[in-house]
Amino acid sequence: MSPPIVFVVDDDDAVRDSLALLIETAGIEVRTYASAEAFLQTPLPDGPRCLVLDIRMAGMSGTELQAELGHLGIRLPIIFLTAHGDIPTTVRVMKAGATDFLTKPVDGARLLERVEAELARDGKAREHEEAREAARARLNALTEREREVLALAVAGFTSKKIAQELGISFRTVEVHRSHILLKTGATTWFELAQLMGTGKSASSDAHLSP
Repeated sequence: MSPPIVFVVDDDDAVRDSLALLIETAGIEVRTYASAEAFLQTPLPDGPRCLVLDIRMAGMSGTELQAELGHLGIRLPIIFLTAHGDIPTTVRVMKAGATDFLTKPVDGARLLERVEAELARDGKAREHEEAREAARARLNALTEREREVLALAVAGFTSKKIAQELGISFRTVEVHRSHILLKTGATTWFELAQLMGTGKSASSDAHLSP
């Protein structure tokens, strides 16, 4: 995963420079943009990231950029800054997924606190998703028969019942169950049920049940 990075989008040169200096003093990489349009043209890294975004700008506004990022399916924590805050705008951007709404002149300590919190949260979310993607890849590596056994196992079927359902021996089912756990790296069928998104599972110690 790439190092944490903060993007600052503000059409005021002085504000943009002061925010960059503030964030850099905390040892965090910063990239600044004078417009939403310029930001949209830049490829985003995969690591933890956060966007500090002005509301009112020439051209595309901050709220319009937020909407465009949502349309593009780009998940990015957004901390809005504005010198013209009002309750309807605050409610609208927060409902749209913004993580905070701060007024200018912004308190430096408050901004750094929020930036660091969002970077940490985004990093954990990305680590979790990467782990799930790796587990899904392992699930996809299962054989067709192993997937059949898995589907029944997470539904709560015992090995004896699975053998009856599939017309195979109890011993063969036990071998398949062992292979499934080894291939996926899971320790319980509950983990596998969650990964499959079935909402169903056997008990947490089902892998020990016959």
